[in-house]
Amino acid sequence: MTLGASAREASSRSSTNCLRLDLGARSYDILVGPALIQKAAEALLPLLPQKRVIIISDETVAALHLPSLEASLQAADIAYHSMTVPAGEATKDFKYFQSLCEDILALGIDRKTMLIALGGGVIGDLVGFVASSLLRGLDFIQMPTTLLAQVDSSVGGKTGINSAHGKNLIGAFHQPKLVLADSASLATLPARDLRAGYAEVVKYGLIDDPDFFTWLEEHGSAVLSGEADAQRSAVTRSCANKARIVAADEKEAGQRALLNLGHTFGHAFEAECGYDGRLLHGEAVAIGMAMAMDFSVSEGLCPQDDALRAKNHMYQHGLPTHPADMGTRRGAVQMGLAPLPDTCFDPDRLLSHMAKDKKVQDKKLVFILTKALGQAFIARDVAPGKIRLFLQNWLSEPYRPS
Repeated sequence: MTLGASAREASSRSSTNCLRLDLGARSYDILVGPALIQKAAEALLPLLPQKRVIIISDETVAALHLPSLEASLQAADIAYHSMTVPAGEATKDFKYFQSLCEDILALGIDRKTMLIALGGGVIGDLVGFVASSLLRGLDFIQMPTTLLAQVDSSVGGKTGINSAHGKNLIGAFHQPKLVLADSASLATLPARDLRAGYAEVVKYGLIDDPDFFTWLEEHGSAVLSGEADAQRSAVTRSCANKARIVAADEKEAGQRALLNLGHTFGHAFEAECGYDGRLLHGEAVAIGMAMAMDFSVSEGLCPQDDALRAKNHMYQHGLPTHPADMGTRRGAVQMGLAPLPDTCFDPDRLLSHMAKDKKVQDKKLVFILTKALGQAFIARDVAPGKIRLFLQNWLSEPYRPS
């Protein structure tokens, strides 16, 4: 990741930060700032081989942000066609993938047609996979409108859909031509979604940036309360961290797997809930990171004080650190949500989901663990029996800050 001279000059003249993810011929800019959707055409025009785009959004985001994007395109005389799909994780499946492919092909596209993913992580993943597949590869642009998508899923080129066997098991690496993260769009997020996205922000501090975690301890409340400068700083720092890791390992042959801190545990809970909205991805990641920290402590790898510091921060900022935090199960107090199914407390069911994780190699479980706050590492061949015993003990004792 680099910030070129022209980008630095542009940033100094405006409230927009510009990063560049260095991937040779597949390099692209990541723009972070307010009102970027309203002036999107300005950023798009240099990238368009023809003045025609297809916008895909979900029904919720379209009502909020599609008119501004369409107005910008109209003013620049860029032809467009807009499509919407239902909001929610359930849309990341074969049904909507096929439907979008057929509907887009029916418009008579060619390989110069650009797609735009306007929305959160579901839209970015789904549209990116559609773009990777149509005519053996179309260019696309990420316009993430949620905190989670802005700091994580829109950057790095991972695209895909879910399977009955697990999350994101069908997809492709397909880099966008541009990431345009409009920080003003975060003002339209429900508080729960903003908190869920914040889990992925915290993740970057826990992986290898302890200074950023310290910054979050001071400014996290400002990020979640909607302070524009704090949000833009958090998004920019998170994107810079992810861009640095992706530039070194684009297709997850090594260190990019660190970005999955908390995900092996978290995806198991998501799968057990059937992606029905009871547990958002960021909430699952928060629980998973707490588990990864605690398992690291139980293995003598990580100081307990570091795990407590991480869990305290998440808990105090409204994130779950245990599945019992969701709803009122066992007296937990967390956002008035429905409790998770009892099967989320079954070690064997959770292990069955973990066995299907993308990181599994030769049927061996791979986890991202930590030696200290900001010192994550890849642990290969973790014994299933050891994980099962940990789950059995850990799931019976919800975390509460002292």
